[in-house]
Amino acid sequence: MALNRRTAVIGSAIRAPVADGGQSLEELLFDISQEAMKDAGLTADEIDGIVVASNDQFDGRAISVMAASGSVGGVDRDILSTPSASEHAFVMGVLRVASGQYETHLVVSWSPVEASSLSEVQRLGADPYFHRALPLDELSGAALQASAILASRPEAAELAKRLSARNRANGKQAYPEAVASGSDAPSTQAGRWPIEKDMVSRPVLGAVAMVIASEDYVAKHKLDNVAWVRGMGWATEAGFLGDRDLSTAPALEEAARRAYEEAGLSDPRKALDVIELTDISPYQELLAYDALGLSDKSKWRDDVASGVFDRGGDLPINPSGGVATINPVFCTGLIRIAEAARQIHGKAGRHQINNARTALGHAASGFAMMYQTVLVFGQNKDGALA
Repeated sequence: MALNRRTAVIGSAIRAPVADGGQSLEELLFDISQEAMKDAGLTADEIDGIVVASNDQFDGRAISVMAASGSVGGVDRDILSTPSASEHAFVMGVLRVASGQYETHLVVSWSPVEASSLSEVQRLGADPYFHRALPLDELSGAALQASAILASRPEAAELAKRLSARNRANGKQAYPEAVASGSDAPSTQAGRWPIEKDMVSRPVLGAVAMVIASEDYVAKHKLDNVAWVRGMGWATEAGFLGDRDLSTAPALEEAARRAYEEAGLSDPRKALDVIELTDISPYQELLAYDALGLSDKSKWRDDVASGVFDRGGDLPINPSGGVATINPVFCTGLIRIAEAARQIHGKAGRHQINNARTALGHAASGFAMMYQTVLVFGQNKDGALA
């Protein structure tokens, strides 16, 4: 889908994990918003609109956006909220700026850990007639999907262990302080076959903010270090798991097709320099390889063994360590998108990939990756990718 005008990410900020008790939620959201705007080189007065992604059940309060309105600068300013997924706030922000009605947008999301049972919170999001009684939470959905993948590709068990070790090694290099604080400690929810405890990390408090600007704003202010949104796609699968083949990811295939078509990208292996994807578990990472056109299922073993997707390979995937390293559950999708944009900005820190000119950010959320979003970023606004 071609948009009316081009948009770009001009600033971002990520805070995860955040030490419990150090700040109130309002203070955290104020700080993360200010950091993103400072990174973009603008003030709150230059923000035309705001999109917030928050979840009432995670927050333990009704209309959770109300707690954020003042902190993110929403007083007397156009502000919207989406409770479905953090990445949907980014999609909405891009569409609003591309509409021509806004020049800039601030996108903010967070994920608290105050809920006494995250599993119970997620169960409440399931349909009340079938899934809620199982009970079903996101890790259970991921385990069901992992077992379906394993049934069709038995070698996935061995590959999942290798990917888990690789992502944790990447995380130790990218965010050593976070890992030292225990951010990658196994989740207390983990241990649901075939997902092993060390394949997923515990939920942590985190927040992320991004600033989106129009091509007119970029030109007017002569900004030369931006991450252009070259392609964007999103799709949703059926909510009832019994209606799906969990060994496939048709929504991700469709989201990727739309993003690639808009970006003019025909061969992601050649066109992309780095990828940040949502590895809910290493089994889902393998499935994403296939759906994104990176590695056919029949080639998983060879590609993983070759190291092509390792940090030093031809196409590094999750140099940040991904969700296996830091897992602020609700906003982890937007963090993946921010990590991809920061690679283009050259601001990824210890895990910066040299000469990264194109990057893909993938976000997945919901039961068994029900929601899928793909962003392709480029250093250049125009020109062929591959």
